[in-house]
Amino acid sequence: MFRVGSLNIAVILCFVSAAFPGTPPRSAPTGPILAWAQLNPSTPPSPRLAPSMAYDPVSAKVVLFGGFDGNQYLNDTWTFDGKVWTKLSPRTAPPVRTAASMAFDTVSQKLVLFGGYNGSKYLGDTWLWDGVTSTWTSTSPHAHPVASTSPMLFTDPKNGHVDEFGGFDGRLYQLETWQWMGSTWQQLNPPDFPSARSSAVMSSDPITNTVVLFAGLADVNPHNTWTWDGTDWSLQSPFNQPANRYSAAGAFHPAVGGVVAFGGGSGGTDLNDTWVWADGNWIQANAIQSPPPREAFGMAYDPVRGTIVIFGGLDGDQLLNDTWVLITAKNTK
Repeated sequence: MFRVGSLNIAVILCFVSAAFPGTPPRSAPTGPILAWAQLNPSTPPSPRLAPSMAYDPVSAKVVLFGGFDGNQYLNDTWTFDGKVWTKLSPRTAPPVRTAASMAFDTVSQKLVLFGGYNGSKYLGDTWLWDGVTSTWTSTSPHAHPVASTSPMLFTDPKNGHVDEFGGFDGRLYQLETWQWMGSTWQQLNPPDFPSARSSAVMSSDPITNTVVLFAGLADVNPHNTWTWDGTDWSLQSPFNQPANRYSAAGAFHPAVGGVVAFGGGSGGTDLNDTWVWADGNWIQANAIQSPPPREAFGMAYDPVRGTIVIFGGLDGDQLLNDTWVLITAKNTK
């Protein structure tokens, strides 16, 4: 449970001490050199935690939806073109929520939004964002993952559909893997799978054609790294790992040649270290400048501008609405 001002939100980041044994990372090879820069757009979204954020290749913009501003749950929709945040006014929109997840489905060419929490209940509805018409569409799937907060959505490396893993339903952490089939969800049954968790780092790695998952919130120690190849989950054995964390985020950057992971919560002080997953190992980056520490923020890679975008989140009791981009990425391997 954490406190934002005078309001407790126990449902978004409920965790147990068993999830954070605090295994320190071992020494690692020299990491890539990275530099972050803060942008100052004139009309950014309001400060918030746990918005849903993903890049939409159809409109060539980053899309942000909802979150929690310390007083109310939100359902506003914004786009970012690398310079300007623009608030949109779609005719319909998903109901208010925070800690939902969103990913791009290459088959339907739409963003898929699932899950979250609205202040009174956990959500299991699915919405589609069309970047051509800038509209949200509600769906009526015959089956869907358990209604949960902070599930992980990602594009399947094998067939381009959106997959879902994990989440927290208010009582249990989840460990099922589901796939969006265009009109309904289908549960997958891989031979292996990570332990139940929510709020993990999750990102595609096109170099290995896999998706990497790291850490998160759980009842069982989640300080491990897994990859998904579209058929099965595989537990990895990296020489080095970041310290355990939750509500961090990751995004692939081709100039780095791997998945860049930033920040997160640690059960105490929020983090602002930067790590790279590449060649089966985690390497801490040499960050010339970094965003302030934070958890529950938005993060996405914008391939048109060739940069990773970070927005908002929570640093201690301070809600944020700053925008940062990765301006320099040099691999020293």
